[in-house]
Amino acid sequence: MKLFKQLLVAPAALGLLAPMSAGATDVNVAGVSDYASVSSDAAAAEQVTSINQFNDVFPADWAYQALSNLIERYGCVAGYPNGTFRGNRAMTRFEAAALLNACLDRVTEVTDELKRLIKEFEKELAIVKGRVDGLEARVGELEATQFSTTTKMSVNSFWVVGAASYGGDAKGYYDGTTTTESTVDTADYAAKKAGATSFSYDYRIFLDTSFTGKDLLRTRIRAANISDLYSGNVVSAGGTSVVGLWSQEYGYNTSNKLEVDRVYYQFPVGEDFKLTAGAKVRQDDMLAVWPSAYPSEMTVDFFTYAGAPGTYNLSLGAGAGFIYSKNNWNISASYLSINGNNSDPNSGGLASDGAGSNGTVQLSYAPEQWGIAAAYNYGSTDNGVGLYAGNGTPYANKLQTYGVTNSAALSAWWMPAESGLIPSISAGWGINSTGDSSPYGTNPIKSSTSQSWYVGLQWDDAFLKGNALGFAVGQPTFVTSIDKRNSDDDFVADGNYAFELFYMFQVTDNIAVTPAIHYFSRPLGNYTGGGGSTTTSGTFNSFGGLIKTTFNF
Repeated sequence: MKLFKQLLVAPAALGLLAPMSAGATDVNVAGVSDYASVSSDAAAAEQVTSINQFNDVFPADWAYQALSNLIERYGCVAGYPNGTFRGNRAMTRFEAAALLNACLDRVTEVTDELKRLIKEFEKELAIVKGRVDGLEARVGELEATQFSTTTKMSVNSFWVVGAASYGGDAKGYYDGTTTTESTVDTADYAAKKAGATSFSYDYRIFLDTSFTGKDLLRTRIRAANISDLYSGNVVSAGGTSVVGLWSQEYGYNTSNKLEVDRVYYQFPVGEDFKLTAGAKVRQDDMLAVWPSAYPSEMTVDFFTYAGAPGTYNLSLGAGAGFIYSKNNWNISASYLSINGNNSDPNSGGLASDGAGSNGTVQLSYAPEQWGIAAAYNYGSTDNGVGLYAGNGTPYANKLQTYGVTNSAALSAWWMPAESGLIPSISAGWGINSTGDSSPYGTNPIKSSTSQSWYVGLQWDDAFLKGNALGFAVGQPTFVTSIDKRNSDDDFVADGNYAFELFYMFQVTDNIAVTPAIHYFSRPLGNYTGGGGSTTTSGTFNSFGGLIKTTFNF
């Protein structure tokens, strides 16, 4: 086995002789000829048999012993006609191949012991050779059929089955059939509108292209049919449509048609800056950090947005931004317009009177296991930028359509070094101030203030490695104060508490199944009773559950 080991060591020894490589354009034809001819009978007289024959190789040289072993054991090293080895000159790949071939030829001529070993392992060597040939064929096939050398495609898909039930004794719910209050039972009405079990999907294709290894051109194609419960069940409350708090971030409906919902390019500038720009880029694509350790795209949407869905409203449109990162400190700033593809300055464009403008600035400090972030957002809510759909009570969503909203958020998170009894902890708070931006002050609401908060816990490797257990509590965005233009009654009772419990089973590396339950204590907020113009006193709550299956590949 000693010779067999030497056979394996020989190529490594050759590597010592070639610490640097030259390009194909620098091939030394004469050198290749010298090395290639060593194994032929005609060149046997020129073969180097002792390292002392080289006048430029000395015992102090770092590769002296390796070169000596190759010469004395295998006799496969040739020098230049002037008696030099030129050990400091870069070796071309052609020269390395010729030298390796010469040494292998000499090694296979060695002793009967090596021949016996080769004979003994003939079957095993044949199997290995067959596998190598098969791998080479497969690699060649992949290279011939790959759709791009610069683009990687990945897919994730969500399948969701779920339903909600409703309770409480509230009466007088507006049913949309009359202009006066009726005696419709709120819970019964909600069950008729959004009480069925649904089964839906969301399918996303990511095409990530890099031209330099440090940049990213992302195109995302999406198709989905998630509606009703999971994209925000719509019922009437107080004469206005209500986007349900059951909304999911993966709650998307394209009517089963493929559409592009992301197109942006991100690239570094120097060591500390990164720029992002796109015709269809989302707010969080241009943030330095997402300020939460609670998992995104898990179950109820509100709990995945750092407790501040006004500041982190996930607006999508045409825009650009930058990120600066240094010593765990990060600053990001971005601007986008949700109707930036519209050239009419009265109803679209970038930074025009009609633009659906959304500007965000975030400052964060984020070491490896924890972080804290503060952010500010400006949203031109007259043109559709406001709360992320499904993250506020009906009253909060409605009031954010009356003018410009200024939002602020403070979020923090911490993760344990190892999974165990101690969970990761995430918390966040947000506040939003909306003022009338109409030119003559015609809106019925002069101004309003709304707030939100949450605390989320997650235990990694809960019960079984790879699985996760999570719990969250908070208040989705609710109105805390209001200033009406034509009324002295500024009373508002819009509070609502939300709870979530989930357990994620990691079935395989590519498949996860997540059952979850949710409870909302007062999802209609101010429209539940007493404060809504078309409701009477009473209680109203909702409880629901879902099973989400996630596929990643």
